[in-house]
Amino acid sequence: MTNSASADQVRSLMARKDAIAAEMEAQFSILQSNSVNMDTPLVDSEGFPRADIDVWAVRHARVRIIELRNDHKALMDKIMLALQEVYDPDQQSQDASAANSEAANGSDIALQPFARVDGVAPGSPAASAGLLREDLILSFGPLTKSSFASSSLQPLAEFVTAQENQEVVIEVLRADDRRVRLTFIPRRGWGGRGLLGCHIVPYTA
Repeated sequence: MTNSASADQVRSLMARKDAIAAEMEAQFSILQSNSVNMDTPLVDSEGFPRADIDVWAVRHARVRIIELRNDHKALMDKIMLALQEVYDPDQQSQDASAANSEAANGSDIALQPFARVDGVAPGSPAASAGLLREDLILSFGPLTKSSFASSSLQPLAEFVTAQENQEVVIEVLRADDRRVRLTFIPRRGWGGRGLLGCHIVPYTA
């Protein structure tokens, strides 16, 4: 599959992901309108269906939410595979092979930083993960410097969106030349803008 075709596939999968998210939000709104969640009992103390809620609608919404969650998980796996196709999997395989070879010889692989952290919002997923201002990003999930054809960080933004509510491991270089591995969970609703709550800019040595 060509890189262009892979990119088209990612866009198609992302559109399906957005559609699933929209439907899931609609189903959750049914639960909210009935003042219940996924675990709220639908029968009263005597075992009869509660009269203060639309039991059928709530049950249907719960089943659909479970189905959508399963669809979302399967779709995220497909998106990850498609992203690997877009961001030069051959080069990544070569990098991985080189890394294994160097590691076997007892030497350290010098990943090149491609982005710099320009700010971290308090209470954000980035702050919770331990990211600091001025950290230099060496790797972000499967993304390394070779994943970027220009100074644009668009591939990183697309990857973060695709990984919403999933763990992402990154490696950063600190001011004291220490390498640190951090784990993020990109998510909405943390109280600020974006999924990470940090400002990342391109970096050139």
